[in-house]
Formats: sequence, C-alpha cells, structure tokens
Amino acid sequence: MLRRLGILIVALSVSLSWAPETFAQTSESSDSSEYLIKAGFIYNFAKFVEWPSTSFAQPDSPIVIGILGTDPFGGIIDRIVGDKKIGGRGFVVKRLKWAKDFKDLKDCNILFVSSSEKEHMDDVIRMLRWLPILTIGETPGFAERGGIIRFTLEDNRVRLEANVEAARQANLTISSRLLTLARIIQQPPAEARKPE
Repeated sequence: MLRRLGILIVALSVSLSWAPETFAQTSESSDSSEYLIKAGFIYNFAKFVEWPSTSFAQPDSPIVIGILGTDPFGGIIDRIVGDKKIGGRGFVVKRLKWAKDFKDLKDCNILFVSSSEKEHMDDVIRMLRWLPILTIGETPGFAERGGIIRFTLEDNRVRLEANVEAARQANLTISSRLLTLARIIQQPPAEARKPE
C-alpha cells in the first residue's frame, strides 16, 4: 500500500510540473486541493490511456475534456492542462450541461460526470458505453454501473476505482501502470453485453 502511494506521489509530482503559485492560488480549502489532485489525475490519464486512431480527426487534434454538470474544478483544470501537450496534442476543456441529444458529450475524449448529474448518470453511461470516451465520475456506484474511472476519498486521500471491462467496451486501453494505482471494479455480467 505504501509503495503504491509512493508511486502515485512521484508520478503526480514529476508529471504535473505545476508552478508553486498555482498551488498557492488553489489551496485555500481542502476542496480546492482535492480538485487540484483530481485535475492532475485527469491530465495524467491522458498519458496512460490509448484511444483508437479514429478518435481524432487530425494528428494534432486536441484532447477534449468535458465537464458535465456543476464544475467542481473552477479554473484549476484549465491551469493544469493549459500549456501541456501529449503526443503533439493540446487540450480543450469544455463545460457541458445535460441534454438528451448527447451531441456535445460525444465530442469529448475524456468526460468528467459531476456528482450534480447523479440522476442522469445511468443515461450518460448507457449512451456512451460503446464510444471511445474515458468516463470519469465521483458518484458512488459510478464504476459498478459502467463508468470507467471513479474518484473516491479514503482517509482524505484521492483514490481510484477502474472498470476495465467498461474501458474495453469503449475500445480504450488503460496502461497497467495506471491500473496498479486503482481498485479494479467488476460490473454485473448483464451490463457487459452489447445491445443487439
């Protein structure tokens, strides 16, 4: 357990490379430090997840991070990914509202489903299940219901749950390095079958 925590701390501190002033601006409350860590994780997920080549229109198309519902990050996530590139791709952060047509959601590569969208969570997961979108949430049951990654808090530390089957359904490959930091969640077998 301590080794996993050490790996996580080193990975975040090395790859985030945030400036001290960014941390100072966002450390007024435990909530802001929690979401600073979660934003750092989301940035790092882009390094450790492989999307199908058809997910991007051009070799330099940006990685689109969508935040559905109430944005708990404020400007933190924008500062974390603002000038970063992964594989020649920059980042675009979009704030999205619930809509039944899902058009804006389908344009995302990473979708954070805010806890404010708890009542729509099953609809979002069901509609995006077979699309190459890394779904991330923090609502209890998110990974069990088919979301790919869920943030949890244990002893005031951000932890991860990962649904590997949901990632496979979305045609996403998650690095084993990332999976070593997560508790693997199994979804019920009926949920894993593709609709006819």
